[in-house]
Amino acid sequence: MLGAILLAALGWWFMRPPDVAVLRIEPGSVEVALSVVGRVRPENLVDVRSPNAGQIVRLLHDDGDVVALDAPLAIVRSMVEQAQTEAGSARVTAARAEARRAGLAFNRTRTLAERGVASTAALDEARAALQSAEAGLAAASADRRAAAALTGEFTIRAPMAGVVLVRPIDNGQVISPETLLFQLGSRDGVELQADVDESYADALRPGMSARAALSGSDDTFAARITEVSPRVDPTTGGRLIKLAPVQRMSIPPGRSVDVTIIVARHEAGIVVPRQAVVDATTAPKVYVVDQGGVVRTRSIEIADWPSLDAIIESGLAAGDRVVLAPAETGPSTRVRARVQRAPTPER
Repeated sequence: MLGAILLAALGWWFMRPPDVAVLRIEPGSVEVALSVVGRVRPENLVDVRSPNAGQIVRLLHDDGDVVALDAPLAIVRSMVEQAQTEAGSARVTAARAEARRAGLAFNRTRTLAERGVASTAALDEARAALQSAEAGLAAASADRRAAAALTGEFTIRAPMAGVVLVRPIDNGQVISPETLLFQLGSRDGVELQADVDESYADALRPGMSARAALSGSDDTFAARITEVSPRVDPTTGGRLIKLAPVQRMSIPPGRSVDVTIIVARHEAGIVVPRQAVVDATTAPKVYVVDQGGVVRTRSIEIADWPSLDAIIESGLAAGDRVVLAPAETGPSTRVRARVQRAPTPER
C-alpha cells in the first residue's frame, strides 16, 4: 500500500505541469525616451586666427588662462610689414633732416634780405623750400603711422572674454591665416551636444525635458532641448541636438554625458522585457498563460522606438500573464505560472 502511494506521488511529481516565469501586466506611467551620448561644450566657442601670415615671436597666454575682452594673446612678426615700418621711420628721419636744413636756409636768407643783401625772390624761394620740406615731413610721418597701424594688427587679441581651451602653437612657429592659434570658451555656461539619428530626431522639439548624467556617474541633472538642427549630416545620418542644463553648472568642455530625452509620457502604458517577445521584427507576439494554465499566442504591436523594454501599443491588457522565457515552452502547453516582479515602468 505504501509503495502504491509512493509510486502515485512520484508519478504526480513527474507528470505535473512545468513552472514558467510570467509577468502580470499592470499598466503604469511609461516614458517614451531616447538615450544618447553627448558632449559638453561652452555656450560660446571662438577659434582665434591671425588675419596675416608671419612668425609667432611671443605667446602671452596658455591653456586654462582666463582672458578679458581685447586682451593680447600673441605677437606675430611679419618681415614685410616690419620692413615697411622701418622704412617709414627712415623716411621720417630724412624728411626731418631736410626740414631742418630748409629751415636754416630760410633763416639765413631772411637775415640777408633784411640787410638788403638777398633779394625778395631768394627769400620767397627759401620759404617755399621750407614749406615743401615741412609737407614732406608730415607725409612721411603719416606713412609711418599707417605702417605702424598695419603692424599693430599682428598683436592678436581676444575677441571675447573667456578661458583659453586650446593653444596648439609654440613660439617661433610660422603661421598662416588658416592656422588655429587659440580656442576660447565662454565662462557664462555650458551646453550639451549630441548627434541623433534622423529617424528619431524628427520627434524632438525645443523645450523637451531630459535627464543627464556625466558618464560614469549616477548623479543626474535636469536639462532641456534648446535647438534641433534642421540639417541632416550626410556623413553620420544624424541631426545635431543642443541641450542646456536647467541649473547653471561648471563642467569641463569635452566631457561625455549620458542624456535621456523624454519624448512622451503615457500614464497607463505597458512594457514587457524584449526577450519575452517572439518574432519581434516580423510578426511580434507573446505567450500568455490563460486562466486554465494553458499557454496561448497573443499578437501585439510594439512602438517603433529604441528602449530597454518593449513598449506595447496594443494586444495586452491589465491582468494578462506574459511568459518571460518563451523558448522554454510553447503554445497549448499546460504550465504552472510563477509571477515575477514587473520591470520598472520608467523608460
